Amino acid sequence: MSSPQRHGDTETNDLTHAIIGAAAIAVHRALGPGLLESIYEAALRIELDDPGIKYARQYRVPAYYKGRRLGNHFVDLVVDDRVVVEVKSVAVVHPVMEAQLISYMRLTNKKLGLLINFNSPLVTDGVTRRVL
Repeated sequence: MSSPQRHGDTETNDLTHAIIGAAAIAVHRALGPGLLESIYEAALRIELDDPGIKYARQYRVPAYYKGRRLGNHFVDLVVDDRVVVEVKSVAVVHPVMEAQLISYMRLTNKKLGLLINFNSPLVTDGVTRRVL
């Protein structure tokens, strides 16, 4: 896990622990690395559904330029209206992916974000946690 950051809210820390510690690890143990992001996202949603953790999938955020609508960004998951989750399955997490996570956090006004790269031998090594 790169650069762990603390967020003072115990409930939010418990939520991120549930997302990483239960859901992401369970998915990775069952499926392993090397599949498509959409497969991991679907499996992650099942893991969130089972304990009743609420989320919005493919959360739409409009993009504007000079006051004109350009289209939409789609955030993979917003969990419990508090945590932005971006699912990746890549050989290398590039800085632009972390920048995308931070942009999504700003656009959705969420203070906490997780970038989870399932294409890693240990999924916990593929987790980046960011706090605004």
